[in-house]
Amino acid sequence: MTTLDKTYQWQGREDTEEGQHGLRWHQVMNNQKQTKSCSLLGFECDLGVAANKGRVGAAKGPNGIRHALANQAWHADCSLWDAGNIVAASHLADAQHHYAQQIAQSLNQHSFVIGLGGGHEMAWGSYQGLTQHLGAEPNKKIGIINFDAHFDLRNPSKQTSSGTPFRQIAEYCQTHQKPFDYACLGVAAASNTSALFAYAKQTKTRYLLDIDCNLNAAKQLLEPMLKEVDELYVTVCLDAFPASIAPGVSAPSALGISVEFVINMLHWIAQSQSAFDYNWRLADIAEMNPTYDIDNRTAKLAARLIYEILGSTFNSLV
Repeated sequence: MTTLDKTYQWQGREDTEEGQHGLRWHQVMNNQKQTKSCSLLGFECDLGVAANKGRVGAAKGPNGIRHALANQAWHADCSLWDAGNIVAASHLADAQHHYAQQIAQSLNQHSFVIGLGGGHEMAWGSYQGLTQHLGAEPNKKIGIINFDAHFDLRNPSKQTSSGTPFRQIAEYCQTHQKPFDYACLGVAAASNTSALFAYAKQTKTRYLLDIDCNLNAAKQLLEPMLKEVDELYVTVCLDAFPASIAPGVSAPSALGISVEFVINMLHWIAQSQSAFDYNWRLADIAEMNPTYDIDNRTAKLAARLIYEILGSTFNSLV
């Protein structure tokens, strides 16, 4: 059974002496009236992580991220809404379907959407939601940028999981005669088999190994794709970062990529929309696992990434 839970209570520090200039995220949630808006939607699920033989606990991720977001200073020029959590109890495909419907609904309301994960199986739901939103414009090309130590291109023939979402998207694109425009930044060679590299080559997946991630290389890799796509979906898997920075994930990284690299790339992606003529309205943070977090390091990192996404998109102080 899959349900939509909207019971999370936002609370945190209040600096009343500062008035409207001392607001934090929990104080602006669901009560602003700007024309532009951002919606948060959680995917309370680690069925895919379990199927991928990872460390379960990601179902607690969305609320763990919310807790870390609550006390961040508010600077963005937009309304902020919490759409709740899709709660997956037993059937992964059903949960992804319901999550996709909620994504599409928020996009239809002209909101920027940030998904809170949850296992990276949420990516299949995110892509489906964007596709549903674009239903009246089927010829629009979707590009995907994934910051991740793993391709997540595993063969889903036996069972879909947190390791299969981009293979599912690739197969969907092939079936519907659509281009598969996918880039993965931060790939750890030691964590991806030869079969995955072969499939990446077969599908013309763009990628950078973790040891090769720098701004110039990433921009050079992405620019040709961004010139071709109409819509962009950006997803950040927290296992892309070193285990010392992001211990609360399903599969911690021995090496990882730098936080500064990812933040600078997020800003560049937001700023490049007019230059390359694409829309970026959907992002998510995957694999947050509070069970294995230390001092809320991973949750705070997830919250900071969301802050940077929102700030670069809605002209805050970042």
